Amino acid sequence: MTFDPDAVTRAQSGDDAAREALLSAVERPIRGFFRSRIGAAPEVDDLVQNALVRVHRGLDALNNPARFKAFAMKAALFELQDFYRGRYSSREALFDPDLPTPGSVGAEDVGLKLDLEGALAALTDHARTILEMRELGYPYAEIAETLDTTEAAVKMQVKRAFEKLRGLLADGSAVAVGLAVLAALHAAL
Repeated sequence: MTFDPDAVTRAQSGDDAAREALLSAVERPIRGFFRSRIGAAPEVDDLVQNALVRVHRGLDALNNPARFKAFAMKAALFELQDFYRGRYSSREALFDPDLPTPGSVGAEDVGLKLDLEGALAALTDHARTILEMRELGYPYAEIAETLDTTEAAVKMQVKRAFEKLRGLLADGSAVAVGLAVLAALHAAL
């Protein structure tokens, strides 16, 4: 299937019919891409929809209209990476009264959670956002693009944030536990 570069240019210029036709035409290869990777999982519909949203939002930034299909498939690849990183979960979570609810902590973890939350609160909003995005699995390049900065600046923010957290957690009473949590967070990032 080929995509007419003139249709892409019209879509970029605001032609809603051309944009709709492009999105409809690229849906089938995107759906096939996801099915070939994860089978007929229920998440395929969500992945397709999110990939099409990425294509729709990013279409104006496409510099070479002849590369529309590659652009759309890259959006699908990013969605697949998000899926593999665990950003998609099953549609229903079953409740088991014998298991702790998600996000709950045991009595032994309360002090540690408060220490870590206090340390994270000492970071700038920008640094916290970067750490959260890394925890969610975003690569440095994507964080830099999202926050309109450079990849080197993002890496430096992560380094400085960990240094600050290390110092803050070392001053508290849970030094060994805090450093272990910090090391686990760093490994996850």
